[in-house]
Amino acid sequence: MEHKRKCVSCGELKPLEQLIKITKEHKSGNIVIQPDSKTFGRSVYLCYNQECINTVLKKGINKPLKANISREDLKGLLDGQFKS
Repeated sequence: MEHKRKCVSCGELKPLEQLIKITKEHKSGNIVIQPDSKTFGRSVYLCYNQECINTVLKKGINKPLKANISREDLKGLLDGQFKS
């Protein structure tokens, strides 16, 4: 059985491998992009496509993630995800 999650931007259901996982750690409150399986906390998922990323950068993810993260910090985290 394939696990699917909904993109916080477009609302489309996709397999986990096709999404970016963004987690607010329960104990520290830190925001982690693509955390390991041992990281516990509230998570949201985001498509890898640029349109969804741009939408989230405009609207933010504070409400679904129940966090206070600035758009600039989120942009920095997501930019770091795509650098090789």
